Amino acid sequence: MSPLRTAPISKLILTHTLALNITAALLAAPWQAPATAQTQQRAPNTSASAALTPLPPKAQPCPEGVAAKSRCLTGRDNAGADYWLAVPPDWNGTLVVHAHGGPELGVPKADRAAADLTRWSVWTRAGYAYAGSGFRQGGVAVQSAAEDTDRVRQIFIATLGVPKRVVLHGQSWGASVAARTAELFNTLDNGGKNTALPYDAVLLTSGVLGGGSQSYNFRLDLRVVYQAVCGNHPQASEAAYPLWQGLPLASPLSRTDLASRVEACTGLSLKPADRTPAQQRHLQTILAAVKIEERALLGHLNWATWHFQDIVFNRLAGRNPFDNALVRYSAAASGLTGDALNAQVARYTADPAALADFAQDADPQGRISVPVLTLHGIDDPVAFVELESTFKTTMARGGSAANLVQAFTQDTEHSYLSDAQYVTALQRLIEWASGGAKPTPASLAADCPRLASAFEAASGCRFAPQFAPQALSSRVPAR
Repeated sequence: MSPLRTAPISKLILTHTLALNITAALLAAPWQAPATAQTQQRAPNTSASAALTPLPPKAQPCPEGVAAKSRCLTGRDNAGADYWLAVPPDWNGTLVVHAHGGPELGVPKADRAAADLTRWSVWTRAGYAYAGSGFRQGGVAVQSAAEDTDRVRQIFIATLGVPKRVVLHGQSWGASVAARTAELFNTLDNGGKNTALPYDAVLLTSGVLGGGSQSYNFRLDLRVVYQAVCGNHPQASEAAYPLWQGLPLASPLSRTDLASRVEACTGLSLKPADRTPAQQRHLQTILAAVKIEERALLGHLNWATWHFQDIVFNRLAGRNPFDNALVRYSAAASGLTGDALNAQVARYTADPAALADFAQDADPQGRISVPVLTLHGIDDPVAFVELESTFKTTMARGGSAANLVQAFTQDTEHSYLSDAQYVTALQRLIEWASGGAKPTPASLAADCPRLASAFEAASGCRFAPQFAPQALSSRVPAR
């Protein structure tokens, strides 16, 4: 099958020429940080500055897992983002542009983009081309990552040709990046003279889709409840600070240090029978009050420490976007009464301007003009499945309700569900975007064993067509 879109040759030549010109500028022009505070590059050190030098796409051996005999290229764009491109030998003409999860903090590592190509190598094994950016900066900066994501699409087109179709895929936090990419960049090219949108469809998996204004509130709840119960983050001997800061910039606290404090208070790594009565009571109180799983506690507490630090100091100039002033926490399973627990937790009121700035960068708007399919594990311990209810409301508010299909699976993981389910979702999404039938949760469940048989046993198909998530407020108190 030809990898070119079905379009007049003159249009293809024009599009390809424009893309070549754009990408040449992306590769050659000196990088300049965007003007907005939300997307500014964290100041690199001298060695990191040298790493921002643009590198044109260069053929390299493909990372592990990529379809045999694929063509892989890697480079660095003019903004300093490393990227990988991959085209399988039996390319079906569709390009998957991937936005990775995380986000990671600090100066991005060059191998992040390669690791994501390995994790999502199923796309190449299913016949799809792949383009993925490692992003030019670490931290919770959604619009910046969206710009990098659209830039790698342009680089692919200029380097390897114009695809028949382009699907935008976002995983975890990258789902919010992909949603914002579709809203910001899926417009007619060349001043409206071209009739093709850059993206034909959007696939969002295990998505953090409540935006900055709703996705992270429970982590503030975790910080204040943990501190009320354990009193060691910060310790009494350390200078006090508002917990919404995450961590003061000068703090030497490491992740190992924090894990040790959590262990001392809760015995998290121990079997319940090996914990002291106090540790078991502390752990049960925290989990019940914040409604998170035991296996996810330390990860969420890390987020509520270092990622909050990034949000507050690197994105919002030290201002507070988090609020729990009126939240009531349950004291179930604790030695405290509800009143006692709620009297002990710290209370904070968000700065309205800080919250608005965070939302402007990170909140999906629900204005996506092409088919969107979301896929989420019901027992996802990291990105709660209830976030999908929030996204459904967002799409309706933005006028895009008819463009959304949501599917759920009997999975207990976050980072990866199954090859079978991903391939089924992408195939049916592309058929819908190409004028075929709109998929339903039931049709996805029925199609999965047949469509994905080449990738995984039928046990990889765990669609739950009857499931519908509750409102996010059922799990995280509304603000």
